[in-house]
Amino acid sequence: MTGNPFAENVARIRKARDLSQEQLAEAASVGVDTVARIEQGTRTSSRPATLRRLAAALGVTVGTLLGQATGKRPSDLDATPLRHAIAACEHIPGLDDFAEPQQATGLNALAGSVHRMWRAYVDGRHAELLHALPAVLTDARRLTQVATGDEKAGAFRMLSTTYRLGAGMAGRLGLEDLAWSSAERALKTARESDAPEVEAAISLRYLAWTLIRQGRFDEAERVAVGAAERLQPAMFDRDSLRGGVFGNLLFNAATAALLAGRADRADDLLAEAHAAAVRTRRDWASEAAIFGPRVATLQRIDRIARTGDPAEALHLAKTAPPASGEVPAFWEAGHQLRLAAAAAELHRDRQALDFLAEARALAPDWARFQPLGEATMRHLVDRAPRRRGAQFSLLAAHYGIVS
Repeated sequence: MTGNPFAENVARIRKARDLSQEQLAEAASVGVDTVARIEQGTRTSSRPATLRRLAAALGVTVGTLLGQATGKRPSDLDATPLRHAIAACEHIPGLDDFAEPQQATGLNALAGSVHRMWRAYVDGRHAELLHALPAVLTDARRLTQVATGDEKAGAFRMLSTTYRLGAGMAGRLGLEDLAWSSAERALKTARESDAPEVEAAISLRYLAWTLIRQGRFDEAERVAVGAAERLQPAMFDRDSLRGGVFGNLLFNAATAALLAGRADRADDLLAEAHAAAVRTRRDWASEAAIFGPRVATLQRIDRIARTGDPAEALHLAKTAPPASGEVPAFWEAGHQLRLAAAAAELHRDRQALDFLAEARALAPDWARFQPLGEATMRHLVDRAPRRRGAQFSLLAAHYGIVS
């Protein structure tokens, strides 16, 4: 055995299905050399499409193939491949089989891989993202080297997006230095892309968020506001992409201002973001931003709850507009956790439990490990009477109060 869960699982499940390496390769539409290298442990990363095809051919989920244990904390995952992938310039250990320029992935296929990684990120499929990121970074780097003209500029856009995903994942793992390094690389490659102004602004949002996580609130606000001012859409500009990036930058600036104790400044920034959201008229989510009227309202509710007015936050939540498009489940779950904390602060324990249950239903794997959910559930447990029923017990287990 290789000590690599992915390699061991592919080999074990293939044998259990009574398949040869050649038969699995044919069923998954991959090369037999690919299967052999995976099982030998010399191929440490795979493209998202390869992962999906192997899992389908073996009749299991991608998570099962990667050995992703249910309930595993993101911080328990091995971040070594992520660190290697971000730190590498051209060579990534274990990916020598992608070495030939003629094997470069085309721009459309690369964009598909990047989008699937982003979906894994917003869905909380961390093991899948960690596994696929090195391969996609390799593909994107290679395409920037061998492509020309518009394809080359598009490849730099994909590379910048992949670095941003690396920054976001590093932040979730608590690796602030790695998040900063990846965001810096995203900014550098964005300037070589086919949309340098917008891509640079998106990358600066990740840099600002990293500064917030480092406690450098003044710098974070300055970076985010400066990028927003350079990108600011005109009053009647309804370009949803520019408006979304602009609004997300203001969200970051408002968070920095709030954490620095400048609540009035945060309100001003959120009001400007909300005006931009109204102009876009719909909620949407992409690799560039998560934005829209409901998203902006949820940010305002979060601000009110954080600054000690839980009753007003709960009241405003009742008047929040419904989603007029896509709002990711983890974003809605975060809103429910904030409302649960507000309800618990007011000793509305039944209501707090309902909010915690809704967060669990929306994004179970993501909500499970959010500190706000765990802290709120702990408060409810500490002051609960002797028995509160099956749902109470279920939520206590889900949020890690009992194993």
